[in-house]
Amino acid sequence: MSFDQDIYQKQGFGNAVAPMAPYGLLIIDFINGFADPLTFGGGNIGPAIECTRGLLSQARQRQWPIVHTRVVYQDDGADANIFALKVPPILALREDASESQIVPQLQPVAGELVLRKTSPSAFFGTSLAAWLSLRGIRTLLIAGCTTSGCVRASVVDAMCHGFRPLVVTDCVGDRSLQAHEANLFDMNQKYATLMARDAALEATIRAENGASV
Repeated sequence: MSFDQDIYQKQGFGNAVAPMAPYGLLIIDFINGFADPLTFGGGNIGPAIECTRGLLSQARQRQWPIVHTRVVYQDDGADANIFALKVPPILALREDASESQIVPQLQPVAGELVLRKTSPSAFFGTSLAAWLSLRGIRTLLIAGCTTSGCVRASVVDAMCHGFRPLVVTDCVGDRSLQAHEANLFDMNQKYATLMARDAALEATIRAENGASV
C-alpha cells in the first residue's frame, strides 16, 4: 500500500520525537466486545491483545502508571451521543454487560486506573489528562483498539495535551487491516512516535539511562 511518503518528507512531516521519562501506559478498549469478531472485533485485534500482555507485564515491573479504558453507556441509554447515532449497537456496552468488560488476559490490578468513556478519545470528557499530569507523565505508550478509531482519537488528544504519544504498533489493532496501516502511517507523520513493542521497551530503557534513542 502506497502512502505518498515523498510529499510528506518534502513538506517536513514525520520528524522523530524521542521518548522521554516518566512513562505511562494507556490500554484503550481491549474489552470483550472488541475482541469478538462477531461483535465489534476482527482483523488483527486478537494478536494485538496477546502482544499487549507482555507490554503490560513490563509496565507493571517498571511501576509505570497504567490506565485501561472501557466504553460504558448508562443502562437506559440516556447518555447516548453522536458516536452512538453513528454506531447504534455501541449502546449495548453497559456497565454490567459482558461485552464491556476488559478481556481476561489484561485484567487490571490494584492501583491501575479503569476509565469509562462514551466517546472515541480516552481524554474527551474524562479526567485522564489531569491524572497523567499529576504523575508527571511525559511519554504515553499507547496500546488498544481500534487503530483508526479510539486509538487515533486518543493519540491526537494526547499530543494536544502536551504528552508524547508512543504508539506500540504490534499492540494496536483494527477490524480493517487497511484502516490500521493507513492510520499508523498518518499518526507517524503528524502526531506520534511508532515502535513495535520490544523496540519501544528498549528505547524507553535507553532514554531512562540517558542514552540516545
